[in-house]
Amino acid sequence: MATVLKSFERWKEFLSDRVQQAHQAGMSDETIAKIAAQVGDFLADKIDPENKEERILKELWDVADEQEQKVLARCMVKLVNNG
Repeated sequence: MATVLKSFERWKEFLSDRVQQAHQAGMSDETIAKIAAQVGDFLADKIDPENKEERILKELWDVADEQEQKVLARCMVKLVNNG
């Protein structure tokens, strides 16, 4: 996972692959967004950002309340679904 975090593009590809796998497994967008929010909590708490994009996301995550974090997670899922 650490090498995935070194490049934001690699991170988006990784997340896109996982979202696609979740869709193929029959998960709804809402379920995927909930899981993305849980991953966001883990990353914000345990992983030091490796690049400026991840630093910005962490800073946004840290100032957001729980509802805003869910929106950020949905936005990340949407970003990789459309990219």
